[in-house]
Amino acid sequence: MLERKKQIFDEFAQYITKERREKIEKNARERTRHLAVVLEDIYQAHNISAVLRSCDCFGVQDVHIIEHKHRFEVHEEIAKGSAQWLTIQRYQEQDGNATANCFKELRAKGYKLVATTPHEKDMLIDALPVDQKIALVFGTEQHGLSSYALEHADAFVKIPMYGFTESFNISVSAGISLYEITKRMRASSYPWRLSEEEILDIELAWLGTTTHRAEQIELRLLNE
Repeated sequence: MLERKKQIFDEFAQYITKERREKIEKNARERTRHLAVVLEDIYQAHNISAVLRSCDCFGVQDVHIIEHKHRFEVHEEIAKGSAQWLTIQRYQEQDGNATANCFKELRAKGYKLVATTPHEKDMLIDALPVDQKIALVFGTEQHGLSSYALEHADAFVKIPMYGFTESFNISVSAGISLYEITKRMRASSYPWRLSEEEILDIELAWLGTTTHRAEQIELRLLNE
């Protein structure tokens, strides 16, 4: 199946330039699922969009959106098209406890759920071990994380602050956190890279977006 996917990629890659193909292949190999981001009921579109942009810039592929009261919306001027390069999964309240469903799925995939909020058992972000898969959970600036998220988190981290203001903007917090963790992760010997098949699947998804032939590629894969 891997070889067939490569053939399909080659077939549809003829519709893009050599430079675009090289960029797709290069960026896919820098992607990671060792770190994921969870956004719980964030209602400001500009904050969500800024976090998505940071995820793309730092090579974090998966973003999990929990929707309780607020629907997921992207502010394109801020996101700069970053959403199309990410794998975004949404959890909605009509399907049950959205946070519980998200946490259950991430745990099943081996993630350690890390709440980004001060807590009596917290640690600084640069002290968080990167030896296992991490899902960073962010809440709203006004209300923070839900009681369920706080109760079921595996660990708590905070960013050191030296001013009078009580907290960073969520998008700033995400940017700092992603920089710190991906820096140490990429310098480590831990298996943070994607498998060859995961890389190819992402390349095919990006190729479909770039060429506007996503449906054709998907149908070709389904018919194999």
